[in-house]
Amino acid sequence: VQLQASGGGSVQAGGSLRLSCAASGLTFSSYGMGWFRQTPGKERELIAHITRNAVAYYTDSVKGRFTISRDNARNTVYLQMNSLKPEDTAVYYCAADYDILGIRRHQPDYWGQGTQVTVSS
Repeated sequence: VQLQASGGGSVQAGGSLRLSCAASGLTFSSYGMGWFRQTPGKERELIAHITRNAVAYYTDSVKGRFTISRDNARNTVYLQMNSLKPEDTAVYYCAADYDILGIRRHQPDYWGQGTQVTVSS
């Protein structure tokens, strides 16, 4: 199984980025997917996740600014990030879990590699 995250970069505050995570080696439509982020010295934080039935959940700090979506035909999950703030700066990771509870417990079946997002003020 591979989860390939992309789309990170540097942006000014107020800007937007879209992260993508392409999955292979699994039946994507059967998996819940999530996006986490981590900054140095802090624990990895679950910021958004989406069930196999496309029900989405968000942590409070990103509600109204970030949107998670999935395209089962492309085996890809997206994170559209708008109105970015400097505090959104982090390494972002995607994850997959056959039971969405694994993502909620921060113990997914699979992790992708991280992609850096840097937001400057």
